[in-house]
Amino acid sequence: MRHWLIAAGLYNLIWGLAVVLWPKGLVELAGLEMTAAGLAIWQCLGMVIGVYGVGYLAASLDPLRHWPITLVGLLGKIFGPIGFVWTAARGEIPWAFGWTILTNDLVWWVPFALILRGAWRRPGGAS
Repeated sequence: MRHWLIAAGLYNLIWGLAVVLWPKGLVELAGLEMTAAGLAIWQCLGMVIGVYGVGYLAASLDPLRHWPITLVGLLGKIFGPIGFVWTAARGEIPWAFGWTILTNDLVWWVPFALILRGAWRRPGGAS
């Protein structure tokens, strides 16, 4: 559990920092063009993702005790892809941008779910 949260924390810090410092990088790689306002929102998203990284690193110190951080992370990793599909289906973002869903979200579903199961099963449950 601890190693998965450390990996998630480092991944999110690196990804968030990259988006904040080089907001056009992934956008141009996906073949998108953004307004200055869109890039600012993108950078804000990078900041939020980086902050999640700090949370995961904190949770790694005692994964069963800090299960709420993992729960919030898992919810974001479920609702993020739903939002992507909704937006792509309406033609507002290209489907090709969906490759980010694999590394940002889907890869973490099972480890985060297992951490939450461990917290639930421990004596006293997830309290």
